[in-house]
Amino acid sequence: MNISAQEEESNELLDFLLTFITEQRREKFETLIANRTRHLTVVLENVFQSHNISAVLRSCECFGVQDVHIIENVNPFKTHADIVLGADKWLTLHHYRSEDAIDQCFSTLKKNGYLIVATSPHYESYNLENLPVDQKFALVFGTEMDGITERVIEQADMFVKIPMAGFTESLNISVSAAVSLYALTQRTRTGTTDWRLNCDEKTAIMLSWVRNTLKRPEILEREFAKNKEL
Repeated sequence: MNISAQEEESNELLDFLLTFITEQRREKFETLIANRTRHLTVVLENVFQSHNISAVLRSCECFGVQDVHIIENVNPFKTHADIVLGADKWLTLHHYRSEDAIDQCFSTLKKNGYLIVATSPHYESYNLENLPVDQKFALVFGTEMDGITERVIEQADMFVKIPMAGFTESLNISVSAAVSLYALTQRTRTGTTDWRLNCDEKTAIMLSWVRNTLKRPEILEREFAKNKEL
């Protein structure tokens, strides 16, 4: 398969920057990128408590979910350093702040082939064991107090819930996200779906990881560009 000049240059830049990190770190990156996925993505709708946001980001990173879409047209996005523990720098975060942030977010996801799966205990829905995972899907979590909004409900393709066996109706959002992501990433990876990143995605994400590792990557990138001109 032929690759474009831009793709070739990205690969060359990655190879160049990788020479400035340790072999151990490079092997770690290669192991982790092989298990990264964009088959499943997460949407946070105006979650307002920084410790919940941070815990969800940490769970996404731990379970290999690369993208998080953040709707923040009501509540601003804030993280808690002691909880997120730097997990956010290994993720790709997409922010939506306009008045029609929900529509903008869902339109983008649907154009990229995602089904919108809203989490709620109140609707006829799938559970984590029988939710279809053969097509790409976005898992939507709502605010701590009210859950998903009516606009999300209107646009959702499916609903999913975690069955409760106690008097309490639902789990805390961060716990709910962790349980859901564990179950659904396990099912995705053990199924027949092609859930892995393509080569271009791997290169782009690896570049972001290496840049986040190096102290002054822009200096090295200028050096790379000068060498290309010679």
